[in-house]
Amino acid sequence: MEYTVQKLGKMAGISTRTLRYYDEIGILKPARINSSGYRIYGKAEVNLLQQILFYKELGVNLDDIKKIISSPSFNANNALKEHRKQLLAKREQLNLLIANVDKTIEAMEGRINMSDKEKFEGFKQKLIDDNEKKYGKEIRQKYGDGVIDNSNAKVKKMTPEQYEEAERLSEQILSTLNEAFKTGDPAGKLAQKAADLHRQWLCLYWDSYTKKAHAGVAQMYVCDERFTAYYDKYQPGTAAFLRNAILIYTGMNK
Repeated sequence: MEYTVQKLGKMAGISTRTLRYYDEIGILKPARINSSGYRIYGKAEVNLLQQILFYKELGVNLDDIKKIISSPSFNANNALKEHRKQLLAKREQLNLLIANVDKTIEAMEGRINMSDKEKFEGFKQKLIDDNEKKYGKEIRQKYGDGVIDNSNAKVKKMTPEQYEEAERLSEQILSTLNEAFKTGDPAGKLAQKAADLHRQWLCLYWDSYTKKAHAGVAQMYVCDERFTAYYDKYQPGTAAFLRNAILIYTGMNK
């Protein structure tokens, strides 16, 4: 069956303007233009639109979606399986938060007792899910599923005190790094303190620590623009400075 822009937009629940925009940026071209000048979409375009909307629902931006679906290695069936996996994880996260809210209401009404640890269970799962969505593919390829699964399990078992410690260390790393950067010496006392704080922070999340893995993460801060942007937000070059400090700290700078 074939569809005009209007019919496809109505069926998919999106505006005709959106479909025209998708055509303009080359993410979803019509199958053909008819004699009256209307865009006509066929089965292949309908299937592709479904994929695009799945990716959008999972928070992937249009530029990345275009790269994914235009890749020679793109497989629609595998993509659907991955969508299902991520949507199930998203549903599980929502169920956890709903259950957490219900339990909190019962506790506030005096019907049950709720520990401080229980109050944060849903949020810890969200931290894991957000990290998987942003960096999961890269870190699983680099370190393997077993390492990442063990790390996620450790996060789930975090006590409120450990979670608070992780937040404190994160802030301390940035403040110490900011001062160390001004010295320009990645081997200096302040820079090495920042590297040690970074190790302490990693150990709260990692199942086990190695100097090689620490150095690998530091290198990723420079190679991955998302990490670089986080550390270079206030002072460009900070990510590379931290990388250098960690390589010295771990003895991997040779």
